Amino acid sequence: MILKTDNITMQFGGVTAVNLLNIEINEHEIVALIGPNGAGKTTAFNMITGVYTPTSGDVIYTDAQGEEQKITGKRPSEIAKMGVARTFQNIRLFKNLSVYENVMIAKHLHLKSDFMSAALHLPWYNKEQREMEASVEALLRKVDLWELRDEKASSLPYGQQRRLEIVRALATGPRLLLLDEPAAGMNPKETDELTEFIRQIRDEYDLTVFMIEHHMDLVMEISDRIYVLDFGMTIAEGTPELIQNNKRVIDAYLGVDEDA
Repeated sequence: MILKTDNITMQFGGVTAVNLLNIEINEHEIVALIGPNGAGKTTAFNMITGVYTPTSGDVIYTDAQGEEQKITGKRPSEIAKMGVARTFQNIRLFKNLSVYENVMIAKHLHLKSDFMSAALHLPWYNKEQREMEASVEALLRKVDLWELRDEKASSLPYGQQRRLEIVRALATGPRLLLLDEPAAGMNPKETDELTEFIRQIRDEYDLTVFMIEHHMDLVMEISDRIYVLDFGMTIAEGTPELIQNNKRVIDAYLGVDEDA
């Protein structure tokens, strides 16, 4: 197991956005978190990645050495350094920077040299910079973005911008990758390409993937397991086959006809 949540709850004033959420994710799985709009999915992601501190409960992450650590309340940058990266529902690229620069910025998360070493271009900083440059080039070549390295992020087609955001998260060297609606706004062809891309990076980078998604075709095709939220509470958990035939899930998405 790489991540679990222990009864995490998030309240905003008198509103409970997520209530007693328990999730377990095993290494190398692709797990989806689904539910109607407003169900609390992004709030759950925000608690896991340190954007919000849960009102109660704990988030527990198993590090690369196999030790469980409570990451509840840690800063997002601390959690990212531990190997948990994420994307956002709304694309958050540096739109006026190039593809290459966007990915290089992410690499600086693990930069060991201090400001003075960088300003003076001391030998150890120069060595570290060359290593980062080589790493960024290798990553962009592997994900077929090298030829676009000098393009501004804002000039890329929408699907490529989504891919770049995922690649920027990959550049931080994660073990667990959280994707918040990666297929949002994509056409069917782009969604199919994204499905294969997620599988590719999961296998090539030995990742565990936890995603929020509304495209049910993508979710059912790619997920090992699915959690379903409704009004901040878990109403179902299981394989895609089980979820597809779960009456509570169907009711949550389609509503219940009181006269039926």
